[in-house]
Amino acid sequence: MYSISFLGPKGTFSHEAASIVGENLVPYCTIPAVMESIDNDECLYGVVPIENSIEGPVGITLDQLAHKYDLKIFGEVIIPINQNLIVNPGTKMEDIEDVYSHAQAIAQCQEYIRNHKIQPHYSISTAKAAKSIIGEKSKAAICNKKVVELYGLEILESNIQDMDNNETRFVVLSKESHEMTGKDKTSIIFSIYEDRPGSLYHILGIFEKNNINLTKIESRPSKEGLGKYLFFVDFNGHIDDALVKNILNEIEENTYFFKVLGSYPEF
Repeated sequence: MYSISFLGPKGTFSHEAASIVGENLVPYCTIPAVMESIDNDECLYGVVPIENSIEGPVGITLDQLAHKYDLKIFGEVIIPINQNLIVNPGTKMEDIEDVYSHAQAIAQCQEYIRNHKIQPHYSISTAKAAKSIIGEKSKAAICNKKVVELYGLEILESNIQDMDNNETRFVVLSKESHEMTGKDKTSIIFSIYEDRPGSLYHILGIFEKNNINLTKIESRPSKEGLGKYLFFVDFNGHIDDALVKNILNEIEENTYFFKVLGSYPEF
């Protein structure tokens, strides 16, 4: 049976997303480590977060795909993120002085933390935060509810995120692209020539003239100096479609750097 790596430890939202993809799950401690597990053939697939509806893109995922790993997005999983205040059994709100979680989770619960006058601390993952508070009644963690059964903890309060429409998009990475399904999305990265006015407008116009719907566009620093950016674009269609092939060829001819991240359906 093939293995699926994910951003661990067990009990993270990445673990929940990976559970939707398959069963033989292997936790890794960082996003680059998940990608490395695919690159060196330890695992066939890997699941990592790429975007949150409140906090935006996961920069390290985008940067690693752009600059280091030649992996393909094989699929995507979107799950609702319900943050919970996790404590040791018997702990009351007035006992809590410190709360631990991943930076994204803390950012999603800023108002709650401020209202309860709790001191936030960052952990490498939500599940790691849960493990770190075991036996400490003055400490709490913000986590997925899965950690309760894993570590003998309990939920003091549920759904503490500042906004209800909190979702995270995870991507399933592989060395291979997914075959065409008819309900596909393609992701690409490109950078434009600095000395050509209207370059980005021209690239986006290629999609418009071919009646192709863009589902996302965002920029990231290219790491080559101020004012130099990479553009990440998602659009409807599959790279094996003739129209999409023509679009990608035209974009590549008019960009300084170009990379296809894959075509894929949603799990």
